[in-house]
Amino acid sequence: MRIGFDAKRIVNNTTGLGSYARTLVNDLAEAADDATELRLYAPDAGNRQLRRQVVDSPLITYCYPRHAQLKWLWRTHGIIDDLKADDVDIYHGLSGELPVGISKAGISSVVTIHDLIFLRHPEYYNPVDRAIYRWKFHRAVAEADRIIAISECTKRDIMYYGNVNPERISLIYQSCSTFFKLRESEDKLQNVNARYMLPPRYIVSVGTIEERKNVLLAVKALHRLPEDLSLVIVGRSTAYTEKVRRYIDENRLTDRVLILENVTNADLPAIYQMAEASVYPSRYEGFGIPIIEAIQSGLPVVACTGSCLEEAGGNDSLYVDPDDVYGMADAIAQVLKGAEGREERIRRAQHYIERFEGNDVARQMMELYRDVKKPSSVGRKALP
Repeated sequence: MRIGFDAKRIVNNTTGLGSYARTLVNDLAEAADDATELRLYAPDAGNRQLRRQVVDSPLITYCYPRHAQLKWLWRTHGIIDDLKADDVDIYHGLSGELPVGISKAGISSVVTIHDLIFLRHPEYYNPVDRAIYRWKFHRAVAEADRIIAISECTKRDIMYYGNVNPERISLIYQSCSTFFKLRESEDKLQNVNARYMLPPRYIVSVGTIEERKNVLLAVKALHRLPEDLSLVIVGRSTAYTEKVRRYIDENRLTDRVLILENVTNADLPAIYQMAEASVYPSRYEGFGIPIIEAIQSGLPVVACTGSCLEEAGGNDSLYVDPDDVYGMADAIAQVLKGAEGREERIRRAQHYIERFEGNDVARQMMELYRDVKKPSSVGRKALP
């Protein structure tokens, strides 16, 4: 079986969508047999360091445009000629989009939908981006033979906003690397501590510093937590970051909040491991990888209700309303060092997230690919 993948984010994206794609391909390369080919279609070679995160396997081949054309045009239209020339059996759109006309070209297709935040919370997107994302979504679910949702929450959104038959949607949770389970040496911890000038005692929040991620809730909670406890925020800045900084300055929290940008993947595990807890106060997510990373790192987690975060963290993480400052502070206090039941909470959460590790996701995906090759009685929607 020859499977093609949209590899744009494999070679270019350092965050969630890129991580999902690289981890999945790595898992498939380990789980698939020698008769399986994994062809990664990218508009260019991208970032060498990101390509190195993909395993060196005889099953994997990178494929670039045969003819020069605009990158977006190739991904949307021109790639179909390359897929046909390579006799690809199935094409998997790993980030919510498919080439236009792939179904008419006779190529079976699968698309992963990570979230529909642009429909659920349009206020976080500008009108042009919303229109583009909406068009890509409706086109993809109309074209695809099978749709993958990475959470029950996302599956419900696909059914609601896309009017999609649930029989066409498969829930396959995101496969997570076990990278964060590895314990860092004392030398590495001390080195990272010194370079980033970390506070003696802190909780950590990881994720892009944008309004939807709602990290200001955790900042406000500091007023109701021990004065020697700090918050370390790790993520890329946006305009919302200035709002957070203003609040920090105006409320004399400068000495208790540290914002770190450009933290490397090599240093992030150490920052997790030296923290007491992780907080992820996002208003809406498709899944919530930082929750998994934190639990793998041995931390208890406090997150927010309203999307899929309970699916990621399980029953032994704590969840509060995304506008409840008092609830956030109380939940954090319940998981700090010395809190009753803290170690048992961590242990059970680590057991829970084992479902997102290993080859089980790859097995489910290979079964889906084989099933897609069979004639299906569940048809696509009519294309406009």
